[in-house]
Amino acid sequence: MVSLPRIAADSRTGRPAQPSSTQPRGFTESTSEMTYPERIETERLLLRWPIEEDADEMFARYAQDLEVCRYMSWTPHHSASESRVFVQSCIEQRQTGSSFTWLIFPISGGPLLGSIGFGVKQHLVQFGYCLARDAWGHGYATEAASAIVATAFSDPAVSRVQAYCDVENPASVRVLAKAGLTFEGTLRRYIVLPNLGEVPRDVHIYASVRET
Repeated sequence: MVSLPRIAADSRTGRPAQPSSTQPRGFTESTSEMTYPERIETERLLLRWPIEEDADEMFARYAQDLEVCRYMSWTPHHSASESRVFVQSCIEQRQTGSSFTWLIFPISGGPLLGSIGFGVKQHLVQFGYCLARDAWGHGYATEAASAIVATAFSDPAVSRVQAYCDVENPASVRVLAKAGLTFEGTLRRYIVLPNLGEVPRDVHIYASVRET
């Protein structure tokens, strides 16, 4: 997964990251004037904005799963009420233009697969994702990430899209590379991932830039 912005990617499983902030150090969100789409469709997936009624399914499908949350910047939810708080925060942040979150569903119908989203700071977008355990290994993370990168670049003001993942998370490394991002390096002792302890972790940083 990649810890969500409140999402980013988990390298071992390709599960997304981020119901809690995973912005880079010094990454203070600013508001975007861009109106991103409420729904994004890919060959197999439907991405849509969350609503309050999604909280129970989010909790049941992945938000309470420690293995799903392993590489996230947030700890597992203990109740559906925590998931409702998260959904409400997604709605509020979308309204202010600071970050945008989409839930991931099969386009043909079916249960919630996960979530993906990004934070915005002027020309820079950072994204993350998280998938339910039974959604791993099907290419959903790559498909959703590719769509989100394209969505971010639909804003002419965006010149860089990035994500990071823990160095011990090879599945997310594969996801980010397949989504067209370029490996730029390793950030040492960059972020504390609470499900892995209190010592800051090394992460790989991947990015795509708009060529001038």
